Amino acid sequence: MHAFDVLGEPVRRRILELLAEGERSAGSVCEVIRAEFGISQPAVSQHLRVLRDSGFATVRPQGARRLYAVNPEPLREVDDWLGHFRRFWTPPLHALATELARGRRERRLAAEADRPGQPAGATQPAGAQEPAGASASAAPENERAEQRRPG
Repeated sequence: MHAFDVLGEPVRRRILELLAEGERSAGSVCEVIRAEFGISQPAVSQHLRVLRDSGFATVRPQGARRLYAVNPEPLREVDDWLGHFRRFWTPPLHALATELARGRRERRLAAEADRPGQPAGATQPAGAQEPAGASASAAPENERAEQRRPG
């Protein structure tokens, strides 16, 4: 069975999600899957068998119980195949991360500017108003610079 045939089934994907959290008994997996999907214990067992037979899950006996775990190797193969397509979503995700970081920085700077007793010499966020008279010494210098610029 092809990896995407195995992973195309929502119940099997959910079982893998459970197993990714750590080794689980067949009974524990069955309990969750029955509650979430409303399928019978034999149906859950069949999904576990498909995962085991396709190499996505391993099983080991522990007394009367069977403990299932994720086998990462087939998932690495899927990840390798998906590598051909990452160029379609990686740059937009990086751009999103940059925008989120920029927004966090702006909120942090705005919050710092709103705090009373800000340390002397602290920088103001772009566009923030300086206190009255704070830039009086810089005003004549700015005017001279404006006059020197070619118009």
